[in-house]
Amino acid sequence: MIKKFFLLVLMIFLASCGSNQSVVRTSQSDPRKTATPVAQRIKKPIYRPYQPKSTEPVAQKSNPTTSNPSSTEILEATTRVKVTKEIVLAYIDRYKNIAKDNMVKTGIPASITLGQAILESGAGTGPLSMQANNHFGIKCHKEWNGPSIKYTDDEENECFRKYEDPSGSFRDHSYFLTSRPRYASLFQLGKSDYAAWAKGLKAAGYATDPKYPEKLIGLIERYQLGKYDAEVLGNDYVAVTVVKNEIVYAEEEAKHTVVKGDTLYSLSKKFNISIEELKRKNNMTDNSLSLGQTIIVK
Repeated sequence: MIKKFFLLVLMIFLASCGSNQSVVRTSQSDPRKTATPVAQRIKKPIYRPYQPKSTEPVAQKSNPTTSNPSSTEILEATTRVKVTKEIVLAYIDRYKNIAKDNMVKTGIPASITLGQAILESGAGTGPLSMQANNHFGIKCHKEWNGPSIKYTDDEENECFRKYEDPSGSFRDHSYFLTSRPRYASLFQLGKSDYAAWAKGLKAAGYATDPKYPEKLIGLIERYQLGKYDAEVLGNDYVAVTVVKNEIVYAEEEAKHTVVKGDTLYSLSKKFNISIEELKRKNNMTDNSLSLGQTIIVK
């Protein structure tokens, strides 16, 4: 009897515990269980490049300075330019390799190319060279469809070619001479005979200035441009000395009389020649010099 009573009390207790757990499970809510999971609620931001609103279609936008390669500019005519010797020498140093390379490719003497460039561009200071990179005054002609510039030369507001880089002007100069039949006779001349080339250019109608050949030859000889022809041809170059418009080709003009303080080293620096070359030219076995001694320095 006691055992039955004990079992009954135990069953009632167990039933009461089960009922309490059921109430907790159904009456209380856990927000962490019912709300959207954290991984779904937090979204990474999406970054997009800024695109300003525009009422004009993109296809219609253009840059007036680049979209039309044939655009022209109007320049006022200018007079002669004045340049210093230093400017000319710097110009020669900058473009001599282009002239020599063109000589190898086309047969046009480097001295002619450089001389014409100096004369017609004012050693790079003239308006066409400064504003159009046109160093030879090359006009547009019918076949040209690139950029151009208006400039008053023989006539008012003539059309001249405009280049992105001066090298394009040098290239066109060579093509201009090699492609036109009227200049064909020039290529029968010696490649080092710049005087004949200068006169031939005038005879073929390259320039309207009657003194063009004399001006060109004068520049070539004043700045010793013939040495670049010799370098390309592999020839020895004899320096040209200009004395009051008289051209002297004699080797004796390249001699020096030794004065107090002269040494082979100082003379090599003064005349831009190596000590070994000085000794070779003068058959010297040592470095000693005597006052009054005449030595060849070129």
